[in-house]
Amino acid sequence: MGTASQESLESHLRQLKCHFTWNLIAEDESLDEFEDRVFNKDEFQNSEQKATMCNILAYVKHCRGLNEAALKCLGEAEDFIQQRHPDQVEIKSLVTWGNYAWVYYHMGQLSKAQAYLDKVKQVCQKFSSPYRIESPALDCEEGWARLKCTKNQNERVKVCFEKALEKDPKNPEFTSGWAIANYRLDDWPASNDYIDSLKQAINLSPDNTYVKVLLALKLEGTHEKQARELVEEALKKDPIPIDTLLSASRFYYKVYDTDRAIQLLRKALESLPNNAYVHYHIGCCYRSKVRQMLNTRETAFNGDRKKLELIQLALKHLRKAEEIKEMIENSCSFLAGLYAITKQYEEADYYFQKEFNKDLPPGSKQLLHLRYGNFQLFQMNCEAKAVYHFMEGVKIKQETKQKGKMKDKLKRIALKWLSRDDSDPEALRILAFLRENGNGQQV
Repeated sequence: MGTASQESLESHLRQLKCHFTWNLIAEDESLDEFEDRVFNKDEFQNSEQKATMCNILAYVKHCRGLNEAALKCLGEAEDFIQQRHPDQVEIKSLVTWGNYAWVYYHMGQLSKAQAYLDKVKQVCQKFSSPYRIESPALDCEEGWARLKCTKNQNERVKVCFEKALEKDPKNPEFTSGWAIANYRLDDWPASNDYIDSLKQAINLSPDNTYVKVLLALKLEGTHEKQARELVEEALKKDPIPIDTLLSASRFYYKVYDTDRAIQLLRKALESLPNNAYVHYHIGCCYRSKVRQMLNTRETAFNGDRKKLELIQLALKHLRKAEEIKEMIENSCSFLAGLYAITKQYEEADYYFQKEFNKDLPPGSKQLLHLRYGNFQLFQMNCEAKAVYHFMEGVKIKQETKQKGKMKDKLKRIALKWLSRDDSDPEALRILAFLRENGNGQQV
């Protein structure tokens, strides 16, 4: 194939609707982060979309240079489409064929790339268009791909499903995708429009347990009894889909039923034994139970057997999460806090330092400075190190509750030092620092 023909081929490939033209990986996101988020971190939206997941996996395999593995994934997508949609094979296969064409193009097998491009063209020409057509099935496929793969494109996802619904307003799959996109867009308290979209999806897809739990999560703050009924109804399905288990566990965690949340997460763990996020959430549940015991009974650890068991379980799962995936935010500081409770201060400091070495967003970095400052102040009795970390946290240009707490702690420490020596230079430096950083109160 000559240079001109190759350029023409690439020009035609760019017109296709497929994963290679949808820009699914954000500019600030590495391939490792993308793959982890898509296949491990997020819930598995509509787990019945096996062809969609095979296509996404093929795209990731290609990005990793594993083109033969990518082709195998695309073959699995084709097989599933033929089994599940025998009456819509051509339309449903357009995205997969487009991905085939791109993979073969990057492998340098241009004749095979052209062959798959021709397969797409043969279908599209029936609709008077050479390489791309307006089809609700394609809009739906793009919607699922973006819903699964992108972080901040929920408005665009919603538009994809709305376009599909314009042609087929009672389609259960389109309605479910639209409702999930609405769920992601809406903040609590949920608006009636978004709640209605979830209800409509349930009416059209009564077996979609994932959407039922999403509705429960929206109703949790205002109609808890109805929300619980929805979750329990969803959990009656056998087998329970993984996405339903994970979202249901999140519901029970939010309503402080950590035992039920742990039960569901352990069930999910049977299918996902090496998923760092499942281990992390189990650890967080046990940590929550420990904190509840500390808050409601005695304030210091006293060797109580039950409490020790809970701490060990929390440590076990949080350590496992950290071993599998070191990127998880808060996992190390949670471990550090638990070790501090048991007076294992060397281990606590080790995990605090590990958390500091992570690339954290500003709010999380502030919280870490607050936690470590408290550790130095209360466990290690080192006011100087505590002051240093409280000041470092305050310097971060983000107004948060933890920033206010660190300012209050700095002020109290400074006043304490001044009560012993009214010209203490460190105390005066702290007060000057507070004035410079928005604490205008006169002392």
